[in-house]
Amino acid sequence: MPVKIPDALPAVKILSEENIFVMTERRSAQQDIRPLRIAILNLMPNKAATETQLLRLIGNTPLQVEVTLLHTSSYLGANTPKSHLDEFYRTFDEVSGELFDGFIITGAPVELMDFENVRYWDELKSVMNWADKNVFSTLYICWAAQAGLFHHYGIGKIELPEKMFGVFEHRVRNRANPLVRGFDDSFYIPVSRHTAIDEAGLYACADLNILAVSEESGVGLIASRDRRRVFSTGHSEYDADTLDQEYRRDLEKNLPIRIPRHYYPNDDPSKPPRLRWRSHASLLFANWLNYFVYQETPFDLNTLRSINASKPSADCAPEYYI
Repeated sequence: MPVKIPDALPAVKILSEENIFVMTERRSAQQDIRPLRIAILNLMPNKAATETQLLRLIGNTPLQVEVTLLHTSSYLGANTPKSHLDEFYRTFDEVSGELFDGFIITGAPVELMDFENVRYWDELKSVMNWADKNVFSTLYICWAAQAGLFHHYGIGKIELPEKMFGVFEHRVRNRANPLVRGFDDSFYIPVSRHTAIDEAGLYACADLNILAVSEESGVGLIASRDRRRVFSTGHSEYDADTLDQEYRRDLEKNLPIRIPRHYYPNDDPSKPPRLRWRSHASLLFANWLNYFVYQETPFDLNTLRSINASKPSADCAPEYYI
């Protein structure tokens, strides 16, 4: 089944050429079924690249999905044309009265800043609180995972001595959880970050279920016990050459950067990198959409607020984070 996106979105042409089933709004209007309503808060600088990466994975499922793209109103980066945002994106204020089956919050290049110093932190907190009441399940990616764990559970982050950069093997830790249904014992996730989650606080939190761990890069996949919050600390959505582009960008800027680990054949940047995470990335998004959203969300989204109102608070969350 397709992902429903605007007719003129640049991703339509790219995904169609890759044989990803997309459905334009014009064609979707002729169908008489309710698609899943998924909102994406895109915090990445190159929004067009990120939306294509996410839509590629969302579109590779047997579900019809209607996507709403969001950007922050408190900060607009310089890497995406305003015309693109005006045509394809909405702000949180514009959708705050609406209900969604699922919600995705992307990573952002602000991880070395304290959360409170991020320009759009207050807006993001409002969005995360709103999602708990107006969305059935939320997927937090990379920096957003750190932000969500801090906001909802008071779990902090730790600055690393050097950038965790490469494609790292992860092992499934809790196979009974449907989010990792069908996963191999080990799988790969691209990682690109300067900070890590405080794992002592993470393991002490009774509300969180740790699903996958890497010996090198740490905890990779986490879900709340009620499956309403999912935290992915890496970038499963990345294209094959995304880490390569980041590596060469940092080299040009004379930033301290090592060759991304387990990425180039024989660690040789002159050779094309290996793409070995796409199948598990597709399975991760398919499982989230199917088992955490489609199978659980009410058909009548108007009942969602009453369901969320009765949701118990997280076991390890300090009162002021709830």
